[in-house]
Amino acid sequence: MYSEKVMDHFMNPRNQREIPDADGIGEVGNQKCGDIMRIFLKIRDGRVEDASFQTFGCGAAVASSSMATEMILGKTLEEAWEISNKAVAEALEGLPPQKLHCSVLAEEAIHAAINDYRKKQGLSLWGESGTCNGCHACDG
Repeated sequence: MYSEKVMDHFMNPRNQREIPDADGIGEVGNQKCGDIMRIFLKIRDGRVEDASFQTFGCGAAVASSSMATEMILGKTLEEAWEISNKAVAEALEGLPPQKLHCSVLAEEAIHAAINDYRKKQGLSLWGESGTCNGCHACDG
């Protein structure tokens, strides 16, 4: 059973659109369930000015994408990187155990979009061995 918050974000998703001139795009998928999630970021002065998503998947995947984009708007890149799958699931007032992977996809898509932006800026990628952005998201 889904929470009211999950149902609201599934039935009325926030930020569900493409950003054609996105500064960073992160696409991730889960082969087991078939969910595909794409997060678009617009970055200004080191902050997430705009965030949106396109998701092909179940209601929990759409809700996780919607909530994740809401959570990162206005955040610095470091703050956005720190948003965990657990935080997304908690913001949705819980996900069934078999759907927790959807919140993991949201976290991974945020990371992929931030690293896509960093790559385009000629910066080192976060979360890779031997690199560190000071956010404690990696072991670097």
